[in-house]
Amino acid sequence: MRRLFLLLSLCALMLLEAYCFTDETDRQALLEFKSQVSEDKRVVLSSWNHSFPLCNWNRVRCGLKHKRVVELDLKGLQLGGVISQSIGNLSFLIALDLSENSFGGNIPQEVGNLFRLHYLNMSFNFLEGEIPAGLYNCSRLLELDLYSNHVDQVFPSELESLTKLVSLSLGKNKLRGKLPASLGKLTSLKTLDIGFNNVEGGVPVELARLTQIVYIELAVNNFSGVFPPTFYNMSSLECLGVLGNRFFGSLRSDFGDLLPNLRWLSMGRNHFTGAIPTTLANISNLQKFGISRNSLTGSIPPNFGKLQNLQYLSFLGNSLGSQSFGDLEFLGALTNCTKLETLFVGENRLGGHLPTSISNFSTNLHSLALDTNFIYGSIPHDIGSLISLQGLGLEKNLLTGLVPTSIGKLLELEGLSLSSNSLSGEIPSSIGNITRLVSLNLDNNSFHGTVPSSLGNCSNLRSLKIGFNKLNGTIPQEIMKISSLVNLSMEGNSLIGSLPKDIGQLQNLVTLSLAHNQLSGQLPQTLGKCLSMEQLFLQGNFFDGPIPDISGLLGVKEVDLSRNSLFGNIPRCFANFSKLQYLNLSINNLEGMVPTEGNFQNATLFSVFGNKNLCGGIKELQLKPCLAQAEPMGKKHSSLLKKVLISVGIGIALVLLFLVASFSLLWLRKRKKNQLVNNTTPSTLEVFHEKISYGDLRNATDGFSSRNLIGSGSFGTVFKALLPMENKVVAVKVLNMQRRGAMKSFMAECESLKDIRHRNLVKLLTACSSIDFQGNEFRALIYEFMYNGSLDMWLHPEEVEEIRRPSKFLTLLERLNIAIDVASVLDYLHVHCHEPIAHCDLKPSNVLLDDDLVAHVSDFGLARLLLKFDKESFLNQLSSAGVRGTIGYAAPEYGVGGQPSVQGDVYSFGVLLLEMFTGKRPTNELFGGSFTLHSYTKSALPERVLDVADKSIIHSGLRVGFPVAECLTMILDVGLRCSEEYPTNRLATSEATKELISIRERFFKAKRTTRR
Repeated sequence: MRRLFLLLSLCALMLLEAYCFTDETDRQALLEFKSQVSEDKRVVLSSWNHSFPLCNWNRVRCGLKHKRVVELDLKGLQLGGVISQSIGNLSFLIALDLSENSFGGNIPQEVGNLFRLHYLNMSFNFLEGEIPAGLYNCSRLLELDLYSNHVDQVFPSELESLTKLVSLSLGKNKLRGKLPASLGKLTSLKTLDIGFNNVEGGVPVELARLTQIVYIELAVNNFSGVFPPTFYNMSSLECLGVLGNRFFGSLRSDFGDLLPNLRWLSMGRNHFTGAIPTTLANISNLQKFGISRNSLTGSIPPNFGKLQNLQYLSFLGNSLGSQSFGDLEFLGALTNCTKLETLFVGENRLGGHLPTSISNFSTNLHSLALDTNFIYGSIPHDIGSLISLQGLGLEKNLLTGLVPTSIGKLLELEGLSLSSNSLSGEIPSSIGNITRLVSLNLDNNSFHGTVPSSLGNCSNLRSLKIGFNKLNGTIPQEIMKISSLVNLSMEGNSLIGSLPKDIGQLQNLVTLSLAHNQLSGQLPQTLGKCLSMEQLFLQGNFFDGPIPDISGLLGVKEVDLSRNSLFGNIPRCFANFSKLQYLNLSINNLEGMVPTEGNFQNATLFSVFGNKNLCGGIKELQLKPCLAQAEPMGKKHSSLLKKVLISVGIGIALVLLFLVASFSLLWLRKRKKNQLVNNTTPSTLEVFHEKISYGDLRNATDGFSSRNLIGSGSFGTVFKALLPMENKVVAVKVLNMQRRGAMKSFMAECESLKDIRHRNLVKLLTACSSIDFQGNEFRALIYEFMYNGSLDMWLHPEEVEEIRRPSKFLTLLERLNIAIDVASVLDYLHVHCHEPIAHCDLKPSNVLLDDDLVAHVSDFGLARLLLKFDKESFLNQLSSAGVRGTIGYAAPEYGVGGQPSVQGDVYSFGVLLLEMFTGKRPTNELFGGSFTLHSYTKSALPERVLDVADKSIIHSGLRVGFPVAECLTMILDVGLRCSEEYPTNRLATSEATKELISIRERFFKAKRTTRR
């Protein structure tokens, strides 16, 4: 009876709702909803008024029986405002679609009153906050779509109450926390999209219960762990996306057999290793497969050619191939895939001859990227048969020969990159037929002849790069008509003639680089009309005349007009460019006063070296005073008496000066003699300059031969040299004076090292400041030679050429000694030096090893930034670019404009320690996002320390029984505490040094105990 009573009561309530709550309830709810819509957008809801029957309102659908609103579809009307709480009064609502609008605010709790709701779509709005708890009362909900809002909360476990849910889309929000295991209760689920959030952790095994699941999107979150075995049990899966997470490990060889229904598989930007499962070719319906930016090895299986439905295939950014013949066999097989539209296999290790069969690819192919490999041969003559191609990337390979003229048949092409090969011949004029071309990059080849004027037909071109070839002739006037150009780079050729006056028509031009050509004549005044200009590089030409008025280039950041024949005054407009970061006017014929206002107050920002007729300027330039400054301040006297008195006074002064000079000369000779005996170490750069000449260094390095090349860095190249006079082998660092900042690096290194002494610092013997045989500025630093090279080559021998590769591995003790050496020199620089010095670029390549594997820290090119720690010194020395250091080693605070500090060096040392004992660079492809070398190491301590340790340490001769794990744990812990994100949490170098020495003592103690 009780159950009957409840049933009758429910029926009564439903009848009451149907007949007592009439359509007027719905009418008032919708009018209230309309009132919360932005006023300027209400016009599309104009029919929502009392003049029209409710069921005739725009985008409103009523039920046939009770005439109540059952569907509200406002999709894509661009409505703004907030969602009214009155929406909860539409109690008969079955479907609600508010997607593709601009609603803000929170999702009303009252949505939970819509107990009949089957379909809810609020995607592509600006909703924020949390998913309302009341929503989980909508027990009949089949589809929930809140994709692309700003919902910010821990991933809700309450979703388990929506047991009838078929489709769940919460992607592109700000969800965080872990994926709850309770999702496994949604056994009706077919679609699950939580991509582009901040969800972390592993994928729960309970998801294996979702036996009807067809679509899973987890892309761009923080999921981690091995590829979830759960997925192997979802045989119904058709689409799976895990791109942009931290999954690792290899894929099962039977992958394709376990997921036979897959059509779409996206696994890029993870940490997968191993080979590509050949069973993937068994998935006959596979249309899209992407596994780019991982660490896959081995070959690309040719049996992908069996996939007749394949449309998209990407292996970009792995380590596939062996740089040898046979690596490209798969390309011939893929010609069978007649639906193929996209093929990305760039940035791998693929070698072999480029097959002509690529011309037989599907005519549907619109993107082909084979760049950054080791592919040789020539571009097939029939490449023009790929008539649908929109993007072709063959750059950074070993291609030779001519570019076929048939390339002009690719009329749909928008991007063409053939840079950094060894292509020759003329640039085909047929490229001018490709009128849709947006980007053309032919840099770094051996093209000769003239620049085709037909390129002017490419009216959509935004980027034209043809630099570093052997092109001659003039710049075609037709190129000046491409108003869409943003980047025009023709540097490093032999172009002649003048810069066309029509250059001012390029209103969108951001970068103009014509450096190192043979251009001449005056710079046109119209250059100042390129109002979007940010980079202007015209150095190394024969331009003459005055610098034109370019005061209109308010956004310019970098200007280099050096090594020309420009004359006249320096335009004062350079002083007022607020975004200017670099100005080089060196080696011209400029004259007059150097401005002292604005940008000309910062000597690190501009260079005017080699203009002998310039004067004045700030004192750092050390230029001669201008005549106006040298004129006497007193009045001119015409009286003969005063002239006589002045003459007599001058005569007496000269006699006294002569006597003083004579005594001073005798004293100085005596003092110099004493200095020669007592002080043999040069203490100033001027003394360095007199030590060795350019000719001496050229002879000592056999003409700077590549046979003597040791390495290269940010600002220069290092050669091995034999000084015959001293019969001594040294290392010569030749500065690249064309590189911005090279001169500052040279001065910094001299200034930093000339007065400091420590056994673990590389010794600067002398320096050379001279002019080479072509009249170019020459700077070099001469150091002690380190026969065991850099720490970097010992830690990563696989990356070193065979002839220079170390013959053995560094043991645990040797690495520990090196770490202590580096820590002790940092402690000296930070605490015990006459002035605290921060190195600012500590990394393995800057740690050199002598015959006894004693470490010597080198390369103080950035130390100039912190010779003093006071604010005034910092502001005077800091360049506009700030401290950069090296990616992976530079402290996080440097990336957001933080001042250089000793704590920054400690961070770099911590990263160095972690790299030394794990064998992994901080820039390893394994790491990305919040998953760093630091977090990788921290997650393994202490239980899995041997899993992350460099295997060569464990197998480098330590006896069985020695506590390797304990020692490694302590060392890595020091590295972790040094590389903390916040500077205040990091160890001081003195503390790190003491702890490492203590670990070494325990090492010896344990070793002695083991021997007993």
